[in-house]
Amino acid sequence: MKLRSSRRNFLATGLSLPAALGAQAAAPAPANDVKLTYRTLGRTGLKVTSLSFGCMTTSDQSVIEHAADVGIVHFDTARSYQNGNNERMVGAALKGRRQRVVISSKSDGKTRQEALADLDTSLRELGTDHLDIWYLHMKNEPAEVTGDLLEAQRIAKKDGKIRFAGVSTHFNMDRMLPYLAKLGQTDVALTTYNFAMRSVAAEMNTNTQASKTDMTSVIREARKSGMGIVAMKTMAGGTSRVQRGDRLYGAEPQALVKQLSREGAPLAAIKWALRNESLDTAIVCMTDHDQLQENLRAMAEPYTEKDDRLLAEQLAYIGPIYCRMCGSCKGVCDKGVPVPDMLRFLTYAESYGQFAMARDRFLELPERVRGIRCGDCAACSVDCPNGVRVRERVSRAQELFG
Repeated sequence: MKLRSSRRNFLATGLSLPAALGAQAAAPAPANDVKLTYRTLGRTGLKVTSLSFGCMTTSDQSVIEHAADVGIVHFDTARSYQNGNNERMVGAALKGRRQRVVISSKSDGKTRQEALADLDTSLRELGTDHLDIWYLHMKNEPAEVTGDLLEAQRIAKKDGKIRFAGVSTHFNMDRMLPYLAKLGQTDVALTTYNFAMRSVAAEMNTNTQASKTDMTSVIREARKSGMGIVAMKTMAGGTSRVQRGDRLYGAEPQALVKQLSREGAPLAAIKWALRNESLDTAIVCMTDHDQLQENLRAMAEPYTEKDDRLLAEQLAYIGPIYCRMCGSCKGVCDKGVPVPDMLRFLTYAESYGQFAMARDRFLELPERVRGIRCGDCAACSVDCPNGVRVRERVSRAQELFG
């Protein structure tokens, strides 16, 4: 299949907010040959397509409308996406389709009051009286899932504003998923899961030596508790499409990454995640109709040796820039810089084209942390076991957002 330019340039830089939707090209007619596969989202009983729609980077309402008409069930957004405009656009796209779709959103609120206020705003912007799943967003340590926030979810359930309670976690998944499963209140966990995490070196809770953490097994065990498991970042931070213009790449490696994208590495990345039967669904960001049409194939096509080769080659070239979220750096350097967060912010800007969101996240860090510069250190205290050039990448983030 020959891919168009828009398909090759996944997550184009500088995505505009949904302003002039009337100027968008008409969506193609729903395909009749799409093979949909379904899985049950843990104890929720919700039947969802194994491929779900991540709306974070979408600015074309018609892509979401087309996805719903084709049969995609689950659509994921958040209060913070596109400064709130994403929820408004998603609500407009799914108006009239609400009874046959599952909508999830998230709150970054730190207190019960903040979270519940976010929920009310989300419901208003989405034009619905309830969310199917409401996530406490970006909780990467058990201590961040506070009793106050859990109470907010219980209140929201009692009031009929949410059906199911969720938690999203970006790193330390090997600790967070077992913790949430044991806690028992979380109906759905949204977790980072992609081909770059086949097995990564990670410091376990009390061990002093690094050991191999198999995220596939971690997910399997968490799923046994009845908790629904949703994967995010299945494209390895967007870089499995094309890493555009990163100065760590020379011209030749960039050309190879583009070639891999044309040969089907993005599709292979989704298929890799979906072959884990303990995974209920994967939310994948899609910005245009080409991406949607190709991604739908992931539900019908088997994972092959060619896919494995493509992803191995892809990983070899994104290795210096992509954080595996393994937790081996303990989340911070000796100076207190939150390394995984900084690298994630950089991914938002460089791979997702969401500079404003990336800088907003950076500005939420304490002033002291924002003022730290890697160039002031003689050497970096973080030696990434996966080969990420931490000092260069964090310096890049400081340059962009500081």
